[in-house]
Amino acid sequence: MSNKKELYPLKWKSFPLTDYPVQTVILLLFMIFLSWFLWNLAVTSWHMPLFYVFGIFIFVLELFPYFIPTKYEFSEDKIIVDYSVTKVRKNYSDFGCWYMDKKGIMLSTFKMPRRLDRFRGQSLRFSKDKKEKEKLIKILEERIGKQV
Repeated sequence: MSNKKELYPLKWKSFPLTDYPVQTVILLLFMIFLSWFLWNLAVTSWHMPLFYVFGIFIFVLELFPYFIPTKYEFSEDKIIVDYSVTKVRKNYSDFGCWYMDKKGIMLSTFKMPRRLDRFRGQSLRFSKDKKEKEKLIKILEERIGKQV
């Protein structure tokens, strides 16, 4: 591509906690309700506080990416995703295809979309204003291939 200097490096930050305040309030209210419900069920009724602790821990761990800012960086040879607590570095050759999903783009390790993509692939969440979308699509088309 003739305008490589315009594409690289591509950087942006996604932080759903502050980007989507209405969803955040709903999520926090749901978490409070779930905590209360699990407390009444596991501790009050069953007298097993360990179930409550494990249940809340698993729930919060699953939602952890929502509560921390994620920084994305695309250079000419690799993708870096910084989750504040860990950094993931991948080469473009690690991915076989890519496709749009609800909040961004999913990079798949397979040649076609599979159900394992959530576990083996890499999800790229757009920022709220999606300024990086067009440049990202150009980079992915150049490095991985056309969208599936």
